[in-house]
Formats: sequence, C-alpha cells, structure tokens
Amino acid sequence: MTSTESEKQPTLLEQMGGVSGLLFSSLPVVVFVLVNAFAGLMPAIWSALGSAVVIGIVLAMRKGSVQPAVSAVFGVGIAAFIAYRTGDAKGFFLFGIWQSLVYAGVFVASIVVRWPLAGVIWSFLNGQGTAWRKDKASVRDYDIATLVWALVFGSRFVVQRWLYDEASVGWLAAAKLAMGYPLMAVALVATVWAVRRSDKRLKAAQAEEEEENRAAEERLRSQYD
Repeated sequence: MTSTESEKQPTLLEQMGGVSGLLFSSLPVVVFVLVNAFAGLMPAIWSALGSAVVIGIVLAMRKGSVQPAVSAVFGVGIAAFIAYRTGDAKGFFLFGIWQSLVYAGVFVASIVVRWPLAGVIWSFLNGQGTAWRKDKASVRDYDIATLVWALVFGSRFVVQRWLYDEASVGWLAAAKLAMGYPLMAVALVATVWAVRRSDKRLKAAQAEEEEENRAAEERLRSQYD
C-alpha cells in the first residue's frame, strides 16, 4: 500500500454511507407517507417498520454487525409508536422535530461553555486529544463549525414544527428528506474546514516548539564542549 493510499480520506458521501446509505435512510419515511395516503395510518406504520427491519438486516449483512440493524429500526420504531399513540400520521415526525431542537440547544450550549462540540466530537473520534483548546484560533474555528450544526438543527425544528402545526404530512416528509443529508453535508464541510485550519496551526506550532528544543539542546552542548 502506498503512502497516498494510506493517507486517502473518505469523501463526505462515503462518510454518510454512500448513495445506498442515503436511499436506505430515506426509504421508511417514503414508505410511510405513500402507504398512509392509500391505505391509512396502521398499514403505514407497519410498512415503515417492516422496511426499517429489512434495511437493518441488509446493513447488518453488509457490515457484519447487528448495530446498524438496531440503529435502523430504533428511530423508525419510536416515530411509529408516537404516530400510533397520537392516532395521527403527522405524529410520525414529532420525535425528529423535538430531537432537532434538543440537538440545536446542546450545540449552542457547547459554544457558550467553550467546549464546541464540533471539535470535541472530532477529536474524540480521531483520538487527537484536546490540544486544540489551547489555541484560541482553533476554538474560534470550531465555534463557527458548531454554530453551523446548531443552525442546521434549529432550521429543521422551525420548518418542520410549522409544517406539523399545518398538518401537512406530505410536506413534512419532503422537508425531512430535503433538510436531512443535504444540510448535514453543509455542516460537515464547515467541520472539515475548521479541522484543517486547526491541524495546520497545531502542526506549525509543534514544529516550532521542536525547533526551539533542538536549538536549546545545541546551545547546552556547545557550553560543555
């Protein structure tokens, strides 16, 4: 394996599961809306759950783990349960709507306490520690990326909550899909921008520190020679 191949990073589309991942995640919502329009709420609930189970099995077989299956069914299961309890098709989207508001609040709070989640999550996933927090410019860049994530979730809540109040199930589904991965891609771009700027500064600072240490060692040697 060449160094170029080993250093190659996955694209945004690959990080989101590729084209198949986009289609799989959207399928239960599409199934629910279509079946609800032609057959009613209960058939729509069971159809959405069934499609989620099938997707979970396919993902488990592809990845060799049951975790993708659980993840695929969990969210749809909660949404279907709320729709069943409320007796209204729009209840299928209620969990996701309030989940967006919670996420937006958490991201904003992380900026306020100076632990921007874009940086915290990235450093946790990559095992890079928290050295970036000692660099004010890096914290600022991660604040910006985190704010983008907050705006993504906040816009989801505002738009979908309004559509929920209007009882527009079809438009709710369209908004959920349109404001899903496309907006997430924007937030990921902002995060990558912050990461690259931070990494560049930290590497330059580390190189400068190493150079200063080498110079100090050379001065000490010259004193004893």
